[in-house]
Amino acid sequence: MFARIREEIAVVFDRDPAARNTWEVITCYPGFHAMLFHRPAHWLWLAGFNWLARLVSHVARWLTGIEIHPGATIGRRFFIDHGMGVVIGETAEIGDDCTLYHGVTLGGTSWEKGKRHPTLGKGVVVGAGAKILGPIMIGDGARIGSNAVVVKAVPPGATAIGIPARIAETPGGGPNGRFAAYAVVKELSDPMAKAVHELIDHCVENDKRIDQILAELQRLGCKVEGEEGAHLDAGHLNKMVD
Repeated sequence: MFARIREEIAVVFDRDPAARNTWEVITCYPGFHAMLFHRPAHWLWLAGFNWLARLVSHVARWLTGIEIHPGATIGRRFFIDHGMGVVIGETAEIGDDCTLYHGVTLGGTSWEKGKRHPTLGKGVVVGAGAKILGPIMIGDGARIGSNAVVVKAVPPGATAIGIPARIAETPGGGPNGRFAAYAVVKELSDPMAKAVHELIDHCVENDKRIDQILAELQRLGCKVEGEEGAHLDAGHLNKMVD
């Protein structure tokens, strides 16, 4: 038990540059406190003392602002940064070395008994306000962007952003195993924005071709009726998309 506590203190220094000393972590970090409560609550839940386990969990929620169901399974070196508003459901499973920021929900979407909540692989980072819903798998090393709503599985090492979440493209395939605070990865390429840029470029090219066709028809003596239409302002639209 004490080895686990030492691990959880050490991981704060690894992932939060604001941490200055061990005493500060022990006394002032709600994510650390939430895990201190979750361990006995989970033990009580597995032992069949469900009401008592829920009571311990409820006290922890009142003290920390973090709600972890005692039935949730959580691996080693788990870190909740800031923590306020985090909700982790009963059948959620969290692998080793995962990080959650404030406002994250690992929620269920079904009234059925059994597995209803997400499973997070090892080393997953979930940004502030993200919602991961349903019995889906988030692969090892995946990143979930802030405020994303994830309802489908995310492959290992991928970065998911948006509502609903979609897989973003990153140069080299991902963050190369480095910890990404708030799941922010440099040079992230939103596939939706990329598709819109391509559509804009295609429309501009079509405008050019139509102008060439009209000019050639006029040169051949054909009468072209109607006024010339306004052209697409590609620069302005691309700025809006970015």
